[in-house]
Amino acid sequence: MEKHIIVTGSSTVSWKDAIIQTIGEVSKTIDYISSVKILNQRASVSGKKISEYFVDIDLTFVIDRNRD
Repeated sequence: MEKHIIVTGSSTVSWKDAIIQTIGEVSKTIDYISSVKILNQRASVSGKKISEYFVDIDLTFVIDRNRD
């Protein structure tokens, strides 16, 4: 059995970095991550430059029914 959650992450570097950082943070508290799907990307603009990158990720993980 699998479960899905949607998480939002951010980075001041790039969308790729936002994805990597978000998955890294989620994996600290959720085990058995099996896949991710990028749902949305957006950014904040300050002046004429992007100041922060945001991603919405559909994260799938396996439920371990034998876990204590």
